[in-house]
Amino acid sequence: MGVPKNASVEEIKKTYRKLALKYHPDRNPGDKQAEARFKEATEAYEVLSDSKKRATYDQFGHGGFGAGFDWTQDFSRVRTDFGDLFGDLFESSFFSDFFEEGFGRREKVYQGGSNLQYNLSISLREAATGIEKYINLSRLDKCSTCNGSGMSRGTGKRTCPQCQGTGQVSYGSGFISFARTCPRCKGEGELIASPCRNCRGSGRVRRMHKVAVKVPAGVDKGSTLRIPGRGNIGLRGGPPGDLYILIYVEEDEFFRREGDDIICEVPISFVQATLGAEVEVPTLFGRVEIKIPAGTQSGRVFRMRGQGIPNLRGYGKGDQLVKILVETPTNLNREERRLLEQFRAISGDHASPEVKKFWKRFKHR
Repeated sequence: MGVPKNASVEEIKKTYRKLALKYHPDRNPGDKQAEARFKEATEAYEVLSDSKKRATYDQFGHGGFGAGFDWTQDFSRVRTDFGDLFGDLFESSFFSDFFEEGFGRREKVYQGGSNLQYNLSISLREAATGIEKYINLSRLDKCSTCNGSGMSRGTGKRTCPQCQGTGQVSYGSGFISFARTCPRCKGEGELIASPCRNCRGSGRVRRMHKVAVKVPAGVDKGSTLRIPGRGNIGLRGGPPGDLYILIYVEEDEFFRREGDDIICEVPISFVQATLGAEVEVPTLFGRVEIKIPAGTQSGRVFRMRGQGIPNLRGYGKGDQLVKILVETPTNLNREERRLLEQFRAISGDHASPEVKKFWKRFKHR
């Protein structure tokens, strides 16, 4: 664009305005050099007027944009910043038509169908083990009556009266004129003479489908699965889009997930914690017995290897962390209370070492 590296957005905007007027192809018919300069200037403005793209360009140059600039993009910045210059012509497909196809007549393009998204809710257990589910999906399919042509049987197409078969129409804005895709025939130069009654000329109809979705073990909330070719069918015989399954994992009553690990809080009795015991704990894959050593305190955590969530990338399984909650006895009968009072009377500091340590530390404050 011929501006210094530290040029402000206003300087870049002013420079692009001058270049766009000077090199616009309608003012330079048949001049390939002017056409190339107009493209370069527009590319430069789209990049340099966006702070993130500009930072990428400053650091990596053209190489920061991979295979090159995408001329089929929206050109939202040019449209927004120069609406006063080009008027309502920006509401058309002028830029995408020009940069994608040049200034000749549009060739027939088989437009791919749009993608679809489905939100799928599964349980934490299903996320851990994987599951196949069937969903009911509404999507656009090829019309069986006209085989996707949009035309009634035995009929054809006629020349578009608005563009006279060229696929483009010209509009003027001041001293600049633009050639853009004909809005009536969408650039085809032809119109359907007798639209199919089943699809009303669109070539597509909406149908319900039962789709099998294989959810792999290890998915988490926000995981997305792609099923190719299960989106809407394209226009004019274009290929279908894809189906994206967005996973939502429901909260579980007993388990909490942290990465590939599972956390479960398990209550045990005062006697089990004091004397030790073998207790059953739940896992996502069934019940497992673990050994509780004598004198286990409330809050102690035991690690069960390989009882967590399978890693989605195949790096083994997480663990299950069992947090012990020691339950204090309640609703004691007379005999139980008598025995506990007797225990209190005969037990010394050795029975409660943590209490002793606590008060010993506190005295030194």
